[in-house]
Amino acid sequence: MVREIILDTETTGLNPFDGHKIIEVAAIELIDQIRTEKTFHCFINPDRDIPEDSQKIHNISYEMVKEEPFFKDIVEDFLSFIKNDNLIIHNADFDLKFLNYELRICGISNLQNSIIDTLTIARSKYPGSSVSLDSLCKKFDIDINERKEKGHGALIDCYLLSEVYLELMGGKQPNLNLNKESQKLLLNPEKKKNKAFSRKNELKSILNNKILKNHKEFVKNINCDEIWDISHKKLIMKLNRSI
Repeated sequence: MVREIILDTETTGLNPFDGHKIIEVAAIELIDQIRTEKTFHCFINPDRDIPEDSQKIHNISYEMVKEEPFFKDIVEDFLSFIKNDNLIIHNADFDLKFLNYELRICGISNLQNSIIDTLTIARSKYPGSSVSLDSLCKKFDIDINERKEKGHGALIDCYLLSEVYLELMGGKQPNLNLNKESQKLLLNPEKKKNKAFSRKNELKSILNNKILKNHKEFVKNINCDEIWDISHKKLIMKLNRSI
């Protein structure tokens, strides 16, 4: 199974080297491009003010996060969740710049995960078009009402990005937010049985001696004996497969 992680962050500003910090981080798990119920999400105390311009984007004020843990307090859980799996991020340079900055403060080296940047993929597939997350959601008819009402929250954006990513990769896959029996069928398709299309009786072969005789005469008449040199058994198998 291929495990991938959709990841997003919200921050106090645009550049960590100007003193800006992460205030929210979220990640959700995909298995074979199917979204599971496993998520990582937390708000983070940036230990600084959050400018009004930034609040207009994500609707997160310092008052809302001042009692939340610092990044150093959640870093082990975060790394444990993402493991070494591929990270799927929209505009990856932005999020990685902040994450690696915070990791270095904690004495931890930069992330070594492989990165899939959906912004790069979208630019390649739709050159000249807007490829913001909102624009892509609109293109793929993905509902963004919650994002409009609540702002660009990291968890909301992760769920939207998971839908966009699947569309960019060729189409939506089923969601694993199902009962256990349904999940077993999805993960083990060879065990799936569709009773509506099951046969009660085996189909009978339409092959008989007359058909075989006519076939042999036809092959002989067109001088293809060597090319069509097949035994009764092989011919029967071929004809039965075509039923």
